[in-house]
Amino acid sequence: QVQLVESGGGAVQAGGSLKLSCVAPEVTFSSRAMGWVRQAQGKDSEFIAARIWSSVLTSDQESMKGRFTISTDNAKNTMFLQMNSLTADDTAVYYCVSGTHLSRDPLQYPYWGQGTQVTVSS
Repeated sequence: QVQLVESGGGAVQAGGSLKLSCVAPEVTFSSRAMGWVRQAQGKDSEFIAARIWSSVLTSDQESMKGRFTISTDNAKNTMFLQMNSLTADDTAVYYCVSGTHLSRDPLQYPYWGQGTQVTVSS
């Protein structure tokens, strides 16, 4: 059993920033790939970024390049997602996910958290 708990979502004005957090069990954090996936209402899930050990894989979508950054606090088994210059197109449920390897396919991550809602208004 893998438990992933996201927090930090909410409402923000366009152009603003948010920082999301994901807490995982120590064994998951230290040995598994972990990342972030989002899903807007009525749309397919979309990969954002993921890490395993010191390796990081980021989205190849132009709309997200340079705006979203992942980081970790290893002592607290916590992964973060810093989001800047937010627009209405970023409105979605954001999920912390885990799997065996890095991939840009969200379905390659078997374990998902409960999700945290991010709503960006004009």
